Amino acid sequence: MASLFEEVGEVRGQGDGSAFALSMRMFFKHPAMVGSGFPASRWMVRTMLAPLDWRAIRTFVEYGPGAGAFTRAILDRLAPDAKLVAIDTSPDFVAHLKASITDRRLYAVTGSASSVEAILSKLGLQQADCILSGLPFSTISGEEAGKIMLATHAALRPAGQFCAYQMRRAVEPLLRSHFSTVWRSYEWRNIPPCHLYWAKRENVADGREPKPTLPERPAGEPNILHCQN
Repeated sequence: MASLFEEVGEVRGQGDGSAFALSMRMFFKHPAMVGSGFPASRWMVRTMLAPLDWRAIRTFVEYGPGAGAFTRAILDRLAPDAKLVAIDTSPDFVAHLKASITDRRLYAVTGSASSVEAILSKLGLQQADCILSGLPFSTISGEEAGKIMLATHAALRPAGQFCAYQMRRAVEPLLRSHFSTVWRSYEWRNIPPCHLYWAKRENVADGREPKPTLPERPAGEPNILHCQN
């Protein structure tokens, strides 16, 4: 899932027209893999990324970047010396990212999220500080989803954070089996509306997984962040 609307922050590369057309084309071609033909809205991008501590992030990994709505927003927030590794199984999406985003911090890679450790190693990068996933876990086989979650947990540094935006809640059991605490919210200002998840790998030093702080919502909108034990 990647933006029908203009992304938050500085926009790099081409406009949304070609990105939207590519997203729709790939959705109809591979609906189970893409999940949605509509790129992420600016509201979902803002809510998903706001809790992250960008000062502490030097290696960021994105699963399923699609046409790059989140990719561009992440680059706008990353430090000058940080790296973003965008992994997608679609060569078309990867080619689009390489052609439309001119930023030396971006590594767009064709591959599977379950190979994240090997991909980071090949690029000469250590464990990730944060991993964001737009993969549709509701349509991924249980075996593959398990492999992805195991690889994700291993690829994160202690206290590293895993985030995911999902149309359905199929990913929750996987998250609870790999992370001691998971936080969830919901963003209805997106097509389709999505469940948002944040989970942190346990910090070996203190055994705690700190709770993220969500941005303030407009008056009248409930903050429905939940704690899953």
